[in-house]
Amino acid sequence: MNLNMGGITIDCAEPRTLAEFWTKALDLEVAFDAEGYFVQLRSAADPAQPYLGLQKVPEERAGKNRVHLDFATADREAEIERLVALGATKGQEHTVPGLTWTVLQDPEGNEFCVGSPHS
Repeated sequence: MNLNMGGITIDCAEPRTLAEFWTKALDLEVAFDAEGYFVQLRSAADPAQPYLGLQKVPEERAGKNRVHLDFATADREAEIERLVALGATKGQEHTVPGLTWTVLQDPEGNEFCVGSPHS
């Protein structure tokens, strides 16, 4: 196989505006901006990490995301509080044996999860 993950792209109404949230949320920086139609965010500390792309689309998000981002942390509550302060919306919490996660939405309503393992 000769295929590598380049990144993950989120469809949105305003890529530059949404970039303000995601750069702060994940400590990323704008690596490429195609006149506001596509904005690519990358880690300055580790440019080999996959990028997060924000792509302008005309339609609004409808229904539940079919693909979403999952993040892991040892201090889920502190990260959720930080993300909400940046503009995220907190949703439901879920628990299965060994894992608890909370569903959040970015400022445009795109869902993502923050989870932490437990015994």
